[in-house]
Order: sequence, then structure tokens, then C-alpha cells
Amino acid sequence: MIVWINGTFGAGKSSTARELTGLLPDGTLFDPEFIGDVLMRILPDARRAEVTDYQDLPSWRRLVVDGAAALLAEVGGVLVVPMTLLRQEYRDEIFGGLAARRIAVRHVLLAPAETILRERIATRREPGAPETVDVRVRQWAYDHIPAYRQALGWLSADAHVIDNGHLTVRETAERIAEALRSGTAPACDIVQTPEPTRETVASGVLLFDDADRVLLVDPTYKPGWEFPGGVVEAGEAPTRAGVREVEEELGLTLDREPGLLVVDWEPPCPPAYGGLRLLFDGGRPTPAQIARLRLPGPELRAWRFVTEAEAAELLPPHRFERLRGALRARERGRPLYLEAGRPTP
Repeated sequence: MIVWINGTFGAGKSSTARELTGLLPDGTLFDPEFIGDVLMRILPDARRAEVTDYQDLPSWRRLVVDGAAALLAEVGGVLVVPMTLLRQEYRDEIFGGLAARRIAVRHVLLAPAETILRERIATRREPGAPETVDVRVRQWAYDHIPAYRQALGWLSADAHVIDNGHLTVRETAERIAEALRSGTAPACDIVQTPEPTRETVASGVLLFDDADRVLLVDPTYKPGWEFPGGVVEAGEAPTRAGVREVEEELGLTLDREPGLLVVDWEPPCPPAYGGLRLLFDGGRPTPAQIARLRLPGPELRAWRFVTEAEAAELLPPHRFERLRGALRARERGRPLYLEAGRPTP
């Protein structure tokens, strides 16, 4: 199990995490900041200059998941993780990656009042650091308060919130320990999709409205929007998998077998294995069916119909290329074979 202690800079995450680790008989501290520090030291100068925050590095997010899983396999028990996560898509990616490894996450938010938070930032000193460094660190913390305010909506709904403004570090850690014992800080509700161990076959289904816009869904467990669909199970026909996934994800039962639009071979890109990606034409749901669409909360956050131009802003590049191929195949009335999203010569 992981206890993820979230909160903006100055909320008291690190000191609380150290105290909580001592309270838990099988607790181990795991600070992802060390991974960020190492990455910023070893990355080429050109890549390092492209980011101002190591959380924006896909390698950091991947290594946090892999490092936490490896450490839990080594020592067992509970990992206590103090780390600010203010971007929901990063939280989704990291927690989704942990869920895929069957690792439960208890998400705790330390949320002192902003006046107290600002006072803590103003009086914070880095041990052994010159005053000029402290000034820069404090300003950096102040600069993140607006982003924290903006994230409070989803954070408060997602995490077990503790107002530690008038609590000591020990009292805060004891509150968390009690929440873990009593179950008032339940495991984060996010889909648990097993990590593939080899190439996979996946079926997606494109659904269209009367304006020929295509329906996309926003997964909670990975970045970027997606098509309704999923991995074909052993012994399952790809068309059946697409129909099943549409029903599971949207509550929509297709009244006909969807027609094939695209077969796309996705090359392996470690740590992903790649495989065959199929897109089918699910037709146009009626207005009444669209009004009844529902989403499984742990798996999908939202759905919407979009134009091709809008899809380019929402889909990762390789998925958008697959969509473009599918739309062209639909216009021409015949399936298209792609490799890495592009037609073969």
C-alpha cells in the first residue's frame, strides 16, 4: 500500500511523512523528489532546458511508478510518499500506473488555510542554504499557490483532506494513521488495468453524431483522450471486444456489428509492448441513446463529440493519426492498413 501525502509547497508534507513513517510499524519513506533531482542532473542540457519542473518529464512519472513498485516488492509494508501533485492528468498517470500493478493508494491532502500557508512559506529556511537561495525557494512556493487553489476542486473530491493549519507535525501524522486504521482514507478509486506482458490486440469503436463528429472519452488512468474500447481478451473476437467495451464504458448496446475501418500496427516503445490496434465504425447513436450515456467513474472522467481538428488537440499524436486513417477509410468505404498510424507504401 502507498500513502500519498499531497498538498502545495509549505503544507508540511515532508515532515509529516517522516513522522508518519515512524508511527507505522512497516512504513518506509519514498520521496520522488530524489528521482527528479537525479534526472535533472543526468539529462542532456538541451532537454533539461525544455522544462521548468521535472514533473513535466514523462520519464519522472514513469520512474516514480516503477521505483515505488520495486521498493514495495523489496521491503513490503507501506510506502509513505510526500509529493505535490497539482495536475490531475499527472495524478491519473501515476496512480493509474500503480493501480495497474495492483498497488492500492491512499491519497491524503494537507490543506492548511492560505494565510497559514503563506506564513509558513515566509518563515521557511533551508538548512545550510544561503539567504539568496531561500528567497528564490520562497518565491517559487508563492508562485504555486494559484495552481493549488485551482486544483482544490478535484483534490478535495479525490483525497482525504486534513486541515493541519493548527496541528503539530505529530498530531497531523496521528490523524493520518487513524484515518488509515479506521478506513476513512479509503483506497483511491481508479481503474486497475493489468500491465501487459506482451503485444496486445485492442479494439476501439468510433461513434458519430448527426454532425459527423466523433465521440472520445477521457480515461482517469492515463494521459490523453481515447476511443471507447479496450484490449481483446483471450478467445474473444475483436468485434465482440469492441461491442463489449462500448457497453461497459458508456452503457450503450450496439444494435449491429461494427464495420472495420483501420488495422494499425503499433510498434513497441519501451516500456509499452505495442501490438495491433483495430478501429471499427459503431455508427450513429440516436439522440435518446446519447442522452442515456453513462461513465464508469473509476475508469472514465468525461466524454464528448469532437471534430477532427478538435481531436488533434485532445488525442496523443499516434492515436490522432489512427483516427485520421479511420476517417479517411470511412469516407472511401474500405478498410485501411496502417503501421504506426501511417499507410504503408
